[in-house]
Amino acid sequence: MKILVVQNGSQWEHRIWRVLRDLGVESRLVPNTTPVSELADADGLVLSGGALRIGEGAPAGNCAEYLDLFRGPILGICAGQQFMAVHYGGSVAPSKVPEFGRVEITIAEADGLFEGLPARFVAWASHNDEVVEAKGFRLLASSKDCKWHAFRHEKLPRYGTLFHPEVQHTEHGGKIYENFVRACKR
Repeated sequence: MKILVVQNGSQWEHRIWRVLRDLGVESRLVPNTTPVSELADADGLVLSGGALRIGEGAPAGNCAEYLDLFRGPILGICAGQQFMAVHYGGSVAPSKVPEFGRVEITIAEADGLFEGLPARFVAWASHNDEVVEAKGFRLLASSKDCKWHAFRHEKLPRYGTLFHPEVQHTEHGGKIYENFVRACKR
């Protein structure tokens, strides 16, 4: 099992890699300019977050190619989730209430990433922008100030979270990654 972490500039990219490694997954960090052909042997990808302002058209390397050509599951975190939403026809805008620090997440649908988790838990968020429209995605989780905290594509193996499951302040973060690893094994 191999899951690669695509670097979009997040301060927590190494934490994503570490969580995957601790789950027994072969993993490494790869620049977002890596040709998609060099990712073909991976079972899954994680598009990290970063300081990208997706709502302002920030560049995200080859992430569009990964979403178009990579056949395995992809998990977008924060800016990675936002890029995914825009790529598939949705939109991102500045948050009415930016979230920094602890937020309570409410599960709308326990499908996929949230299987086996409680209906509410605390997560760590760090964002100025948020998804305001997600075409072709099912809503999985929200906070009181942000509707699209997590989603799953209706047809493709694509998932996204605005919050950061890789940081220790997110309850059940390891379980969320474990559920993503399980999706990569299917």
